[in-house]
Amino acid sequence: MRRALSVLVTACLLGLTATACSDSTAGGTGTAPEGTVDPTANLKGVELTMWTAQNSVGQPKQAIEAFEKATGAKINTEVIPDPYESNVPTKLASGVKPDLMFWQPTGSTLPFIQPQQNLLQLDNEDWVSKLGKTEKGLGQVDGHRYAAIVTSPAVLGIYYNKDVFKKAGITSMPKSYDELLATARTIKSKTGTAPFFEVGGDKWPLQWQVQVQMTDLPQTFWDNLNKNKDSWTNKAIVDAITKYKTKVLDGGLAQKNYKTATFVDQGKAIMDGSAAMALNVTSLQSQIQATSSTEEMDKKLGWFPIANSAAGAEYSPDQTNGVVAFKTGDTKRQNAARQFLSYWLGQDYPDYIKANKLVSVQPSVPNPDGLPQTAIAQAEALSTATGVFQVRALTAPDMHLALADMIYGKKTPKQVAQAAQDQFQQVLKARGVAGF
Repeated sequence: MRRALSVLVTACLLGLTATACSDSTAGGTGTAPEGTVDPTANLKGVELTMWTAQNSVGQPKQAIEAFEKATGAKINTEVIPDPYESNVPTKLASGVKPDLMFWQPTGSTLPFIQPQQNLLQLDNEDWVSKLGKTEKGLGQVDGHRYAAIVTSPAVLGIYYNKDVFKKAGITSMPKSYDELLATARTIKSKTGTAPFFEVGGDKWPLQWQVQVQMTDLPQTFWDNLNKNKDSWTNKAIVDAITKYKTKVLDGGLAQKNYKTATFVDQGKAIMDGSAAMALNVTSLQSQIQATSSTEEMDKKLGWFPIANSAAGAEYSPDQTNGVVAFKTGDTKRQNAARQFLSYWLGQDYPDYIKANKLVSVQPSVPNPDGLPQTAIAQAEALSTATGVFQVRALTAPDMHLALADMIYGKKTPKQVAQAAQDQFQQVLKARGVAGF
């Protein structure tokens, strides 16, 4: 997840809308539509609007064009300017609603658009049973489904340059974060290459080195955190931030320009071997795919999962993974929106993932040919991956912004953790969540 939702705190505190900021458990329960949907039923004369972010505007194109041809419907896409995650609630607060919309399908983000009051329940749709195990766990609030999962969540792990690893004599992949740091030190001593490429310029990837160290936190921690009985200042989190600062950044395991380097720079560096490793989510793979062929990627890049004490991956949903359908008061349009989702995740799904070169979210639908090996490795790791804190916490603080302050000497690791805690409490208090 690149962008977090700090501006929503301001929206809530300014009273932008009571609906957008109230507790996700309050009011407007409703029930899920019943009955089967004919995905190709005639919809001539029906027009739907779909909101997308700038980076997802092209993603539904194949599905939309095929659906329009099959049904006679018209779906108009509208790009909401970046930052998408804050501009969408602001626009909804003005009373404008689309029929469909890309939205991050996590328990920390769905509540910002008040699903019980604004969205159609999708519990009984024909595509739900087709989803993979991890995908089935997304898109729900309080036991009800509000988002269709159209793409797999991003997977967090290590991209590495094969030639650099070979030059360093590394033949077995690390199986814990401490082993990863040991591998990094070996790379530096034997090759002189920067072991990690860190992205202080774009800020959001700074969180990942800390996130993988948080994977041993037990479920009881997250349960207590979400009840305001534990804190982001927990020693394990402060220690993780401290280790990132002292061992990776101050310890010389990142490239020299880590404070200003960009996400695009990271992809180039891993491909050309000027850095050995990048810890990032699937969006890095997509970035590299935009300028490199599958053959080039397979030749130069490898990928492996990593967690604090295991060779396990983490998954991180974003807005390209989920599509929600709104209660508009127009039954014909609401049913047409359901029909589109049924078509998209039904007979069109193999063509959709082939056109977009995507990993399948449905075990019964095989991945398309031509995916890079990094994508296949991530797909294999997804079934046992653990969720990042955007999945496990009731709301996700902007830790990456505080980490950016840290790399410029403006915050200590303890102050980074405290900033996360302060924002966490502020958002949940503004939403009216019990205990905050």
